[in-house]
Amino acid sequence: QVQLVESGGDSVQAGGSLTLSCTTSKYEYSRVNCLAWFRRAPGKGREGVATIDSGGSTYVVDSVKGRFTISRDVAKNALYLQMNSLKPEDTAMYYCAASTYYCRWGDFRYWGQGTQVTVSS
Repeated sequence: QVQLVESGGDSVQAGGSLTLSCTTSKYEYSRVNCLAWFRRAPGKGREGVATIDSGGSTYVVDSVKGRFTISRDVAKNALYLQMNSLKPEDTAMYYCAASTYYCRWGDFRYWGQGTQVTVSS
């Protein structure tokens, strides 16, 4: 079991920035091969946003490329999502997720409770 705790969600104006954080224990962090951010917008399904693997390689989906950056701090057992130039369509519940296997969207088995991001126009 990997427990994840997100924070950083807030309400912002379009064009603004937010940084989401996700932390876990040192032991659990060492078991994880890939971390990711997902989001679920009102009335929509869950969408993968970005991944970062144990080697530091990152991937972000086209809809946020150039605006969102995923990063991690191994010393702090933490995962981050820096979100710039936010748009109303970025409004969603954002979830941190962990995989002990690969970085494919279907491999993530451990989830945080979510943190709400609301972007107003």
